[in-house]
Amino acid sequence: MEPRESWAALAAGGVAGVCVDLILFPLDTVKTRLQSPQGFRKAGGFRGIYAGVPSTAIGSFPNAAAFFITYENVKSLLPHGSSSYLSPATHMVAASLGEVVACLIRVPSEVVKQRAQVSPSSSTLRILSHTLYHEGIQGLYRGYKSTVLREIPFSLVQFPLWESLKDLWSWKQGHVVDSWQSAVCGAFAGGFAAAVTTPLDVAKTRIMLAKAGSSNARGNVLAALGGIWRTEGLPGLFAGVVPRMAAISLGGFIFLGTYEKTRQLLL
Repeated sequence: MEPRESWAALAAGGVAGVCVDLILFPLDTVKTRLQSPQGFRKAGGFRGIYAGVPSTAIGSFPNAAAFFITYENVKSLLPHGSSSYLSPATHMVAASLGEVVACLIRVPSEVVKQRAQVSPSSSTLRILSHTLYHEGIQGLYRGYKSTVLREIPFSLVQFPLWESLKDLWSWKQGHVVDSWQSAVCGAFAGGFAAAVTTPLDVAKTRIMLAKAGSSNARGNVLAALGGIWRTEGLPGLFAGVVPRMAAISLGGFIFLGTYEKTRQLLL
């Protein structure tokens, strides 16, 4: 991959990430509060819908940039010729490695953001200092494993589906898709991936919001899923699925469309 292409991927990914995270932040807050163990109303309801936004604003660009620069570089290193059976595997591996790298930046930002979302009366800085004081750096990485375990299956579904839809549309119309068409493909791919990975998202939220020393704070995803199933059943596992699907479908449209457009302008 050429240095210019790497810089284009980094900048395009960062711009796309910031656009999505800030535009759709209220939907993300609603989803987090629906998934919160204390329930939607006690977690803040519709009050302070932008609580935690500073954490997202700071973490969004480097997080998205890290994902896309890893994704594009890995994709360029792996075989991705005309073999139709090989192409999805290449996208899956590239997306998975991209998520592992991006989560190193995403998780601390996500921990602070989610704790602020369910405590709208506390500032982002106060929550950050409280987490560092009581739990140290480890506290900021609580839920790293569960986030990776959510993001990898999500990417394994979303990115090959996005690439396949773009290829199909390009083949149908006889030329490469435009950025808005790429965005439509991203919306469909993102919405579907969001729906099937919602239980993992609920488990990740419970782990990040758990009180220090509690069973969920240990970060065991299977134990968290089992606890939710026993106490709340299927509705608990799919808590917040509607705002999650809406946010990620819209996010897929904005994110992948903005990424393609910005990358085209830079190359």
